[in-house]
Amino acid sequence: MQSLPATIRKATKDDAPAMISLVNEAFTVEDFLEGTRTDTERMAKSMQAGQFLVAEDAFGKIVATVYIELHGERGYFGMLAVDPSQQGQGLGRRMIEAAEDHCRRLGCNFMDIKVLSLRHGLPEYYRQFGYIETGTEGFRPSRPFKPGVECHCIVMSKKLNW
Repeated sequence: MQSLPATIRKATKDDAPAMISLVNEAFTVEDFLEGTRTDTERMAKSMQAGQFLVAEDAFGKIVATVYIELHGERGYFGMLAVDPSQQGQGLGRRMIEAAEDHCRRLGCNFMDIKVLSLRHGLPEYYRQFGYIETGTEGFRPSRPFKPGVECHCIVMSKKLNW
């Protein structure tokens, strides 16, 4: 699998509209929730609480994004989104590595992620990067579940080695 050429950098407020569009397109697979994954208000709150990295293609189009938060020696990443037309080409891996490197440089020794229990293939996907299940917790979605849906978070962690 060869990764597409892309430049990874910290996101700015000006990137928000393109990031919202990308995240919503990438997260359409979450058809068990009502509405879109993010919007202007939710993106602004996320950008205040943490930060995003984005990948731009050779034309300056944002083709991937990942959210990062720091909690002492623990980093957290979420909202990993890759343009559906470019999935399967190594861009997700590059974004995970960039998030880990970013947190490592800022003193984190561990990286945590939360995977929705209804996203069945994701735990296996993250295991290939060294993440292991460390527990579960309730899921407080920013948008309502469709009727009859139950979901929780699978917490996965990884030790960040230098």
